[in-house]
Amino acid sequence: MAVKQTRGSVFDTAENIGRNTVRGVEEFGLAGVLVVQSFYWLVAGPRQRQPVRLSAVFAEAREIGINALLIVGVLAATIGVMLAIQGIFTLRIFGAESRVVFGLAKSMTREFAPLITGILVAGRSGSALAARIGTMKINQELDALSVMGINPVRYLVAPALIAMIIMVPALTFFSELVGLLAAGVYVNLELDIGLRAYWSQVLDSVTIDDLAHGLGKSAIFAVLIAIVGVVNGASVTGGAEGVGRATTRSVVHAISAIIITDMLFAFVVTR
Repeated sequence: MAVKQTRGSVFDTAENIGRNTVRGVEEFGLAGVLVVQSFYWLVAGPRQRQPVRLSAVFAEAREIGINALLIVGVLAATIGVMLAIQGIFTLRIFGAESRVVFGLAKSMTREFAPLITGILVAGRSGSALAARIGTMKINQELDALSVMGINPVRYLVAPALIAMIIMVPALTFFSELVGLLAAGVYVNLELDIGLRAYWSQVLDSVTIDDLAHGLGKSAIFAVLIAIVGVVNGASVTGGAEGVGRATTRSVVHAISAIIITDMLFAFVVTR
């Protein structure tokens, strides 16, 4: 009897692994199709008299970017001061605390600003997108759009994706400026380095490649956030409880994808 139960549990485990693998492959395929279709409608939509609505893009951009400026600024300032504190504390061991500006400039532009912005947008806007798509699916609004001859990808996905690609890099640049400014204020108070001298060192430390590195990653994060939100929203089943599960799943998947992509991007670019 024990042997049969063990064999059954092994088979069940293998079956679950297989189902989850197939589900993951299907979601990757759906994500690729959504990206291709979104850019297709952006280019070919006007010729087919079904353009992507600029009003929807502006509305998404306002929600993703403008409405998030305050929280992004607060977190960026906090991260900048934290980096300054830790950098000065570490470099003081070697008597080189005056060189902290170089590390601040590089770390904020290349890593921390894109990462904190991506995680914040994933938790704020990515989850909202998943909840909205999931609710529309539960209420059969997606089917209603198709019946009316309105392509759901053009109507819902493309505006969110375009707004994400525009606003996440913009928020990242804003985050870089605010974080470096807050770090500069702390460095001025701690090391008595004037803000003019501080910004001069920042400009000497940061290169175009550093800015391109951070902003390029943020554009990739934007695509990941939008597509993960839409895929999870479109896979909702089970009513309101299913919407809640999909929203949570969207946040977890988006943040995981951002961190893994950040690691891979840094590894490839620095080779």
